[in-house]
Amino acid sequence: MSDSTSRSHAVGDSIVPQKLQEVLPKGVEKAVPNAIHDTGPSDKTSHATDKSAVPKPVQENAPKGLEETLPDKVHPTN
Repeated sequence: MSDSTSRSHAVGDSIVPQKLQEVLPKGVEKAVPNAIHDTGPSDKTSHATDKSAVPKPVQENAPKGLEETLPDKVHPTN
């Protein structure tokens, strides 16, 4: 597999077998929920500056430009 590093990217607990951690690409390890395979904080973030009507998972996956196009009454970003 490309992008494997012969090492795990876990920084905390993991239920993924060590041998599997060592051959999986970093992107696959990061995609697994931290409750299963802890690779540390996600690069995903919300750009909301106050309470938002948009669900948190959507905020964290939406591009900043999309968040900024929403009305401030729905999702404040200023």
